[in-house]
Amino acid sequence: MKRRLVSLSGAIVLGLGVGVVHADIDAASRAAAERVAVGTCATCHGPRGHSVSPKFPVLAGQHSTYLLAQLQAFKAQTRGDPDALGYMQGMAAPLDDELMAALADYYSRQTPVAGPSESAAMVARGKEIYQSGDAAEGVPPCAACHGTDAAGTNDYPRLAGQHVQYLMKQLRSFQNNMRNVAVMHGVARGLQVNDMQAIASYLQTLGP
Repeated sequence: MKRRLVSLSGAIVLGLGVGVVHADIDAASRAAAERVAVGTCATCHGPRGHSVSPKFPVLAGQHSTYLLAQLQAFKAQTRGDPDALGYMQGMAAPLDDELMAALADYYSRQTPVAGPSESAAMVARGKEIYQSGDAAEGVPPCAACHGTDAAGTNDYPRLAGQHVQYLMKQLRSFQNNMRNVAVMHGVARGLQVNDMQAIASYLQTLGP
């Protein structure tokens, strides 16, 4: 029997962004954020958020509200995936609200780029699931919330150009509820590993 299609009435996201970035970030906060981004964050996330290691997410071009919400979650220790526990909780602990908002703003202003392409067949399968979903497995189209170009919105994160390894890791975290986002758990539990790989491979190829 076919599983019921997961409802799209909730948020289908790689973690919801709930914070609001200050529109009036002052020059001193912007300068402080850039110093932290260049001197500390770049070690893992690369220059201007262009991560080289597929273990760490690309931050360039990500929506500021989403980034702020994730920094707040790391600091509050409410995000439960392995890298949150191993890296980001400690990194976010000393950040105040102004610096978190300025960091989120800094990365949102950087220009994203497309990543390398995987096999053509895998990318095509990933595009099909991303755009149309898989009704037989109860998987709705990712594009419904993240957009046809995977650029996201203020509430839904940008997925275009993200590393395959990072996306796979997050989907598994949703699947096993390490990241406790109910709707994404509902989406991810219907995905087989090969379909996760296909979706992630497709997303990695997308540019600005």
